Amino acid sequence: MSALPSGSSLDVIRPGDARYEGARHVYGATGSPAAVVRVREAREVPDALAFALDQGRPFSTRSGGHGIGSIATNDGGTVIDLSSLSRVELLGDRRVRIGPGARWSQVAHELAPHGLAISSGDSGDVGVGGLATTGGLGLLGRSHGLTIDHLVAAEIVTADGRLLRTSADEEPELFWAIRGAGASVGIVTSFEFEAAATSLVARATLTFEPRDLADFLVRWGTAVERAPRTISAFLYLGHPVAQALIVHATGEEVAASRAFRPFAELPGISGGRAEIVPYSAVPFSTGSPHLGQQTARMRNGFATHLDPELSSRLAALARTGPMLQIRSAGGAIHDLPASATAYAHRHQNFSIAAAAHGAMLNTTWAPVHELLDGLYPSFESDHSPASLTEAFPEPTLGHLRELQARWDPRRIFTQNVGVSAGSPAARSR
Repeated sequence: MSALPSGSSLDVIRPGDARYEGARHVYGATGSPAAVVRVREAREVPDALAFALDQGRPFSTRSGGHGIGSIATNDGGTVIDLSSLSRVELLGDRRVRIGPGARWSQVAHELAPHGLAISSGDSGDVGVGGLATTGGLGLLGRSHGLTIDHLVAAEIVTADGRLLRTSADEEPELFWAIRGAGASVGIVTSFEFEAAATSLVARATLTFEPRDLADFLVRWGTAVERAPRTISAFLYLGHPVAQALIVHATGEEVAASRAFRPFAELPGISGGRAEIVPYSAVPFSTGSPHLGQQTARMRNGFATHLDPELSSRLAALARTGPMLQIRSAGGAIHDLPASATAYAHRHQNFSIAAAAHGAMLNTTWAPVHELLDGLYPSFESDHSPASLTEAFPEPTLGHLRELQARWDPRRIFTQNVGVSAGSPAARSR
């Protein structure tokens, strides 16, 4: 057993500790790490990283929320647990500092009294750290852009143990990489966002039982693309029922009603409800403990349009049993060029994901995959070299490799996506 770094008093949880059972697992996997280092403040992260490297075994970094992948725990290695770094602090005006261990439901509720919001996903249980270093395809996305598009500064621990501040003016190349591939260049210990002035939104929940699912999907895609930017829409498919969650980015009842109408007129509608709510009511949260309960595999990709061929293949896939989710992109997400951040998918209008248990998903997903353009790492169970190039198309991948060679020459940050040529993801699950 390796000693702690000199002068360190890290909180290390090992098997046999009464806290171990509550610290070993994540939402998407069970784990049996040799040690979980529970970081209490940002200045401990360099010591935690040194401790993990000294073990000579794989390490994982965990922000504290749930994620689809199983990468935030391991067997026999070290987990650096950032869940205690969860403070949400209003710095003045609309500037907000958030710890990586906060969850998005917490963020939404703490910003609500100030009339502010930051677009995140549809789940409030997701941790800030994972989402804010990958993208953030949320229910205000077409109006506000990605979560990372509102990031104005961050603090990060690099491979050499330095704690650095990054922004457009301070270590700008690291700041570029954090927004889309942050786990490949370091451990982010705090984020500073420019929140949006959003107090109330209009939310519609609609249920459909379409007779012709392929035709319905074409019509859904057209409705999304024609919708004003104030509309973001997620569609959840579990054959034969489709459920929609649609958010209008303001609480203006007349404008929202007008924007919702094309969706309510789609074929097969069987129920629906619209209401004005605080944005904090939108990211759904259960607060359940993480016990490895999400065991489904997930595949995903982007599409520019839901054209007839893609819609036909999606309908065929839905009939085989997986759950499908189609998230709207476009709008403000398209306002930045592909080169602006390490997230390069700035022209597609839809994110499409499928989740299922068992190995058959790869086979049934293949016909859909052929028609897709890129993928989102946080929604992907297949971390093959091919998925890497889909997640980071050139010239983004080349730039990331140059940055990792400079900032992480030992290639220690490969947990999420190992961007170095020939470098496998250093994770045990």
